[in-house]
Amino acid sequence: MKFIPASIGLAAVAAVILAQGPGHHGMGPHGRMMGTLPAEMASGANPLTKAKVDLGRMLFYDPRLSKDRDVSCNSCHDLANYGVDGKPVSTGHTGQKGNRNSPTVYHAAGHIAQFWDGRAADVEEQAKGPVLNPVEMAMASEKEVTEALRGIPGYAAPFRAAFPGEAQPVTFDNMAKAIGAFERKLVTPARWDRFLAGDHAAITEFERLGHHEFMHGGCATCHNGAFVGGRAFQKLGAEKPWPVETDLGRYGLTKLASDRMVFKVPSLRNVEKTGPYFHDGGVATLEEAVRLMAKHQLNTTLVPEQEKMIVAWLKTLTGEIPRDYIKAPKLP
Repeated sequence: MKFIPASIGLAAVAAVILAQGPGHHGMGPHGRMMGTLPAEMASGANPLTKAKVDLGRMLFYDPRLSKDRDVSCNSCHDLANYGVDGKPVSTGHTGQKGNRNSPTVYHAAGHIAQFWDGRAADVEEQAKGPVLNPVEMAMASEKEVTEALRGIPGYAAPFRAAFPGEAQPVTFDNMAKAIGAFERKLVTPARWDRFLAGDHAAITEFERLGHHEFMHGGCATCHNGAFVGGRAFQKLGAEKPWPVETDLGRYGLTKLASDRMVFKVPSLRNVEKTGPYFHDGGVATLEEAVRLMAKHQLNTTLVPEQEKMIVAWLKTLTGEIPRDYIKAPKLP
């Protein structure tokens, strides 16, 4: 997993991105740093098929994967609301509150890892976590989840179609693979993508100036690539200490001093719609989030006009929700 220190220059970051090969950059300097949005985030370990995606969609919306049958993946990652619930932290089993903000699932499959601390390698592994978390969906064990799924007769055929040739396809691992397959097609093309494709009228001159400020101010040191983030881990408070240090980030996972206050860099796609912000959901507005990033990550104080420009450009990353793809299915 890659850690990009705050001191690295933008030219060096560009070299890293270019070295990653096809699919990571488009034409011109804008594309090279920001990248072309893929139509899907494929996985050699979990090939996408229609049957698997259709099953994953059902499982994503099914509250019967939770102990009290009242919490689904969509409860905290509302796909009609850009993949978030709009709360600082989410409410789970028996009204319990989590300790971190629920990030959007849109584009998550393209990230370096999952969760704020990167403790899951991919969306398939991530899908298992909330189901067994006592604060979230609170199922007691993989066995209990498997028994619950096998106890729903209508799931037998979709699992067989999604995992042909398996003697017993209804398993906990296959549940996670199906949900992961569904999430790998959650993409939201935006005006910025039309601009990168050559439609210069897709964004305004003021928004273009915002991109200039974003790039030349150093924001793209961390927020780069097709998803404008999600590619690395970074210390929160790289230049000035973050005001709240109750959650130490990856340190809780690795116990390495170098991981204190280190979190996965979030994607900025749809950032206009995915507040409140940061790992604790402690910042309500995008404007305040931009000010804090400039101060604590770049040791910079933005003038009001710079802030407005950057926020204006960030709004060009707000994409189109794939309404047909995310339509809640009839559950078996």
